[in-house]
Amino acid sequence: MSETDTEEDTASWRETLAGGRWPSFTLIMFGIWLMAADALVTTTIMPSVGRDLDGYAWFGWATSGYLVGVVAAASCAGWLSDRIGLRPAMIGSGLLLAIGCLVSAAGPDMPTFVAGRMIQGVGAGWVAGFCYVTINLVFEARYLVRVFAAATSIWGVATFLGPLVGGLFADAGNWRGVFWLFAGQAVLFAIAAARLVPASERKPGEGGLPLLQITLIVLGVSGLSSAGVIDSGTVQLILIPVSIVLLAVAVIYDRTARARLLPRTATRFGTLIGAAYATYFLLLAGEVGFAIYAPAILQFTHGLTATQAGYVVAVEALAWTIAALAVAGSGERWRRRWIVIGAACVPLSLTLLSFVLAGPMLFLVIIGGALLGAGFGLAYSFISRAVMASLDEDERATGSAGIGAVRDAGAATGAAIAGIAANLVGFADGLTAESVALTGFWVCAIGIPLALLGLVTAMRLTRIQALD
Repeated sequence: MSETDTEEDTASWRETLAGGRWPSFTLIMFGIWLMAADALVTTTIMPSVGRDLDGYAWFGWATSGYLVGVVAAASCAGWLSDRIGLRPAMIGSGLLLAIGCLVSAAGPDMPTFVAGRMIQGVGAGWVAGFCYVTINLVFEARYLVRVFAAATSIWGVATFLGPLVGGLFADAGNWRGVFWLFAGQAVLFAIAAARLVPASERKPGEGGLPLLQITLIVLGVSGLSSAGVIDSGTVQLILIPVSIVLLAVAVIYDRTARARLLPRTATRFGTLIGAAYATYFLLLAGEVGFAIYAPAILQFTHGLTATQAGYVVAVEALAWTIAALAVAGSGERWRRRWIVIGAACVPLSLTLLSFVLAGPMLFLVIIGGALLGAGFGLAYSFISRAVMASLDEDERATGSAGIGAVRDAGAATGAAIAGIAANLVGFADGLTAESVALTGFWVCAIGIPLALLGLVTAMRLTRIQALD
């Protein structure tokens, strides 16, 4: 790539942190750490949780339940920060995350554990949503590539520490200790927010809270998740289409609602924001099954410890980090190319993983996970930058928080779909050679059509960018 491809409007690291922006930058990175480490630690310990609480059937719920809370919270983060102020909002999000961790740590059974995960999801959704709001309020477009590159590096740190922490606790037979640890970190985040976030005026804004859309999304994802743990085929046949309809109604209604969940053009796929949000949703929905089920499958198939399995899965996050940092300084033309190349890597990697995840060749699983992570690393930050740079002034809070909401709605939907697939082929009844082989195939294969649609919307996004 030639030096002439690099954008002149991309600020240096020194400029990015100057002008009193470093306290906000520090807090944003702390919030991202909480999200990143939670994801990697929890993935590592879930096989231990499933064994101790007899909860293999709830694997999908444990993830999608958390993400349901994330979606509900992230969806109203912009609205809430305007009305109560960013500092009290951030403090409250950290305290609620701590409460959810404590519930999960004390949970005597899987339903209680999932309830704690949902509370964690609400707290984490607000943490992430308020961090995105802060990014858009504090950092101009020329700083965004550096901010997202730094956020990616936090994921890189979590890639090394998350599986190590989770594996040490799981291998010691004390997975509950992980949640005590994160409860303490969440309290520290609340204290840091009280000191680092400046006081801001409350903004009444226009319209109210989009409760109907949030409710429909929560019910839709919850219905899909419940279908995965219900034995009755008849009930599943009812729940699945009804849940999909609820999600579709939420999107359609939001187009004309006075109190909108997303920016005005977010549900119109022919617009830049609409194509970007669709790409977020579809790619995350396609890939999440690998992260949820791979640790248990690898422990069964290869006899790995929780720590070892966690690091194999963490290759995805490591590749994401390396790829994102490698292309962070790309010029506008290459940014569009990386979005398409990255999106294309996702269905390609899922195709490979569907055949090798439960197989004997571990190195192919590592290659597939690395290709999956690299795809997101190449594309993700450039999609986020495109969204934030195109938002109107009156939609900056809603649109920036909506990035997390749409992303996590996709992951929650994908987790629910993967849970249905895994439990239909016997994962819920315990790990056997047959159930593991079928689960390894279907939790990846079922995401391929979604990822291919994500590639189509990514190509649409870049065509819109080229015309602007």
